[in-house]
Amino acid sequence: MSVRVRFAPSPTGFVHIGSLRTALYNYLYAKKNNGVYLLRVEDTDRTRLVDGAIESMLTSLKWANISSDEGVCISDKNEITQLGEDGPYIQSERLDIYKKYIDILVEKGHAYYCFCSKERLENLREEQKQRGEDTKYDGHCKSLSKEEIQRRIANGEEYVIRLKMPKNVDIAFDDVVRGRVVINSDTVDDQVLMKSDGFPTYHFAVVVDDHLMKVTHIIRGEEWLTSTPKHVMMYEMFGWEKPTFVHLPNILNADKKKLSKRQGDVAVEDFRKKGYLPEGLINYIALLGWSPEENKEIFSLEELVENFSLERVSSSGGVFDVAKLNWVNAHYIKEYPIEKLVELSIPFIEESGLMTKEDIEKNSKWLHLAMDTIRDRLSYLKQFPDEIKTFLLDNIENIEDEAIQFMKLEHMKTLYEIVKSEIENADIINAEFVDGLFAKLKEQKIKGKNLFMGLRVVITGQTHGPDIHKSMELIGKQRLLKRLEQTKQYIF
Repeated sequence: MSVRVRFAPSPTGFVHIGSLRTALYNYLYAKKNNGVYLLRVEDTDRTRLVDGAIESMLTSLKWANISSDEGVCISDKNEITQLGEDGPYIQSERLDIYKKYIDILVEKGHAYYCFCSKERLENLREEQKQRGEDTKYDGHCKSLSKEEIQRRIANGEEYVIRLKMPKNVDIAFDDVVRGRVVINSDTVDDQVLMKSDGFPTYHFAVVVDDHLMKVTHIIRGEEWLTSTPKHVMMYEMFGWEKPTFVHLPNILNADKKKLSKRQGDVAVEDFRKKGYLPEGLINYIALLGWSPEENKEIFSLEELVENFSLERVSSSGGVFDVAKLNWVNAHYIKEYPIEKLVELSIPFIEESGLMTKEDIEKNSKWLHLAMDTIRDRLSYLKQFPDEIKTFLLDNIENIEDEAIQFMKLEHMKTLYEIVKSEIENADIINAEFVDGLFAKLKEQKIKGKNLFMGLRVVITGQTHGPDIHKSMELIGKQRLLKRLEQTKQYIF
């Protein structure tokens, strides 16, 4: 059977970075093995649904270039569609299917009706806690007769349907990351499979769907590892072939605890809003739990597909390091086409108030030069407005103490006078003009650090910064002259 994998999120909010990595690993494994990557929406927990979450989730995945071959998709018009022959791929549209299969389990004696009230279950859990026992259902309704069940249903009593776990059986399965896992059935609860509202729980729907959708490899987070024995039992009860299980390690914060929004940005949307590039984010999270054979850190999506293997997924969590993410993303910013970077930066320029939409249209050439000048200083594109603001100021906001000391050097008076005269007489400030200015200064025996740093400090107030040719062109003649009036006090 060819490889078929699935990413099956719940529409309860934005896509967490851990969920994006799960989707990515599924996608990479499918593509590496010429298989199918499908997306299924698991929306059976009706209490946690968030309006617009499906669209947001699909938009984030589309932005990250992780597109599904089958299942739920989003069109260019932002319309939700479904592709494939094994749908529907939204669980709330599959209730008739779950009804059919829960009836099979009940008829086989592997599941049973439970009429216990919430109050009884809460009291049971409290008593078990007080005795220091694991909290689990006590099987109170396990032996009800068919007649009793029918009578209570006819009386309109609420019920759920539970999995009937066998007594004292070792449940074993192989996990690609964890190896052989064995758990005794006595430690496993009689899980609710169908809720009183007629919707299946995750544990039941996931087994039915994965089987009917012919999923061969279940690649998901390690939080589902302890639930897997229940799933394994259901595969055996139905007489179905079990898929291969792969439980991925958690992504951790700096404290080595599971990454949480309490520690800052954790959703894909958070990183999009800061202007991270999809290539940078995908490259970085691919390495959080998987190690390539070759010693390199920059991978295109195509290279990730070529190099990925489940056998090299670690069992220990990877720490999410924002500084490392910034380093990876900065690499892609340096490699991206200038035109695309400017286009992606426009929302941040408008948001900052630095330029209006009309200003941006009028200054397209200027913005392209600005991006070319400072992109080596960017970790993400939201930083762009702050970096270019300095070129748009008539006065220098902060003059470094080191720059002030440099301006007191003996050669600076001559440099200042030549610079001011040349700028005053210039028709246009560009790279060619700056080269001519350098030539004039060298004629006065001003060279090396005295030349390059001297010119920089009188027009920027800084001892270091972006390329001086481009910086002077971006600042422009009138602003350069105003700045020279400001720095004059430190020279004369």
